[in-house]
Amino acid sequence: MSTATATIRIREEMMALAKDASARLENQPAEKIIEWAAGEFGERFCVTSSFADAVLAHVVSKVVPGVPVVFLDTGLHFAETLRVREVVQRTLPVTVRSIRPRQTVAEQDAEFGPRLYARDPDECCFLRKIEPLERALADYDAWAAGLRRDESPSRANTPIVSFEQARDKIKVSPLAQWTQADVDAYISRHNVPVNALMRQGYASVGCWPCTRRTPPGGDPRGGRWPMFDKTECGLHTA
Repeated sequence: MSTATATIRIREEMMALAKDASARLENQPAEKIIEWAAGEFGERFCVTSSFADAVLAHVVSKVVPGVPVVFLDTGLHFAETLRVREVVQRTLPVTVRSIRPRQTVAEQDAEFGPRLYARDPDECCFLRKIEPLERALADYDAWAAGLRRDESPSRANTPIVSFEQARDKIKVSPLAQWTQADVDAYISRHNVPVNALMRQGYASVGCWPCTRRTPPGGDPRGGRWPMFDKTECGLHTA
């Protein structure tokens, strides 16, 4: 069997696995979804978090103590975001992996010019988030993200489990069916760390140059890249 044929077969198997699991796990509690992922992938399973809050990390840590939590340390985060990371590292049974871009902000400025985020946010996101995530995920076959269907129209059809052909990875969204009310209740019940900005009018928190407060009643992601026709950094479009 050729390498290309073997690759196609593996992809077909992974796609079938994801489709079957997504159908079976629809309407299941987040913990059951995580149990499936951990049982299927073991140490080749990780979690990602932007630390707007620590809900996903908290839920997964109850099922998989010591789970790796990948954080993309862009060098442009709010201090409040980094404080959540510190609290999570200190208080939850997880292993936080802070992944940095290949260049510091100063090095990027020297090569591409200052304020790349203001001129070409897609390129800046690629350099400081997408490429670092690709490197981090090289150690895993599956990863969990905190996407929710109620966050924005672009996320309304988020599957519980999917296969990312561009990455050859299984992606799991244990919180896809949760509402903001579910998140708030979980945070209150378990005293989960939350980014202080979330209580100051920010419905979604990313890098400080490209994040603004969200207008009341507006799209929760309306404060991300408000100066551009852009609401996603590209991490979740593979």
